[in-house]
Amino acid sequence: MGCCFSKRRKSEKESRAEGEEEQPKLYSWDQREKVDPKDYMFSGLKDETVGRLPGKVAGQQFVIQDCENCNIYIFDHSATITIDDCTNCILFLGPVKGSVFFRNCRDCKCTLACQQFRVRDCRKLEVFLCCATQPIIESSTNIKFGCFQWYYPELAAQFKDAGLSIFNNIWSHVHDFTPVSGELNWSLLPENAVVQDYVPIPATEEFKAVRISTEANRSIVPISKGQRQKSSDESCLVVLFADDYTTANARKLIDEMVGKGFCLVQTKEVSMKAEDAQRVFREKASDFFLLLNKGPVIALEFNGDGAVEGCHLIVNEIFNGTKMFVSEKKETASGDVDSFYNFAEIQMGI
Repeated sequence: MGCCFSKRRKSEKESRAEGEEEQPKLYSWDQREKVDPKDYMFSGLKDETVGRLPGKVAGQQFVIQDCENCNIYIFDHSATITIDDCTNCILFLGPVKGSVFFRNCRDCKCTLACQQFRVRDCRKLEVFLCCATQPIIESSTNIKFGCFQWYYPELAAQFKDAGLSIFNNIWSHVHDFTPVSGELNWSLLPENAVVQDYVPIPATEEFKAVRISTEANRSIVPISKGQRQKSSDESCLVVLFADDYTTANARKLIDEMVGKGFCLVQTKEVSMKAEDAQRVFREKASDFFLLLNKGPVIALEFNGDGAVEGCHLIVNEIFNGTKMFVSEKKETASGDVDSFYNFAEIQMGI
């Protein structure tokens, strides 16, 4: 039987020899498109406007280095971005799944969204930021922060591709690793700062296809007050529970409340368990237990005199039938806000 097997193997080899040569096997990793690092790098540029259109980075790492007097626009999501030794540059960076790291940069203006933001050995940066974790500066001076404000049609999908929530943005909770006694190395930009005065929309022909808006009411990321001084002692907490319209409902509620003169202080998207709801919603918790299984909740803090009453009026008028948690009265509303965001900080490890 062994002899027959050997003869069969031999005849198969002979038949292949008479015909075409055997083709090598193809594996999935052989079929991947080869990545050229130079396609994901801007280096040594001066007095240029450059960038990448939507779909051209597609989650790759990107490097920007040794650029001077340049306008740089990355209209796509990426894995990480490092910016080294750049001077007097304007940058827009689409959603970054991991970290954005500025090192040894001077006099730059930026709009960007990321999971982590770090600055080291930099001077005079002005940053409109969306950051899911606490921004960190180190050995740096005169760093100014504002809230991310930008729109183009592909941006919402790019946030999802980067694994970022538009509601998880603690842009103003900055930590300075190297504080100097009596000095403040960072500050917040004026609340009325206009993003286009810092990071203008590109005018070059290449980027005209990207339909950009910097209007506040169109920004993909809700514009929040952050750590700035609140105008009123009255706040209101609203928590929306997951369904197909949660994001749209949250944005609609923000538009309505801001339109009535109230201020959006902070937002958060986070998963809750029954025991979390018990601590935050107390006697009303059981009303929401089943809804927690559907996905993360979105929380909004509004501020202004009459915020609680104003929010109830809008929710009853526009969202009647949609179950939400809304602070019942102004006397207990600040406690609602503290309970929820204390829980959220522990949950997200902030």
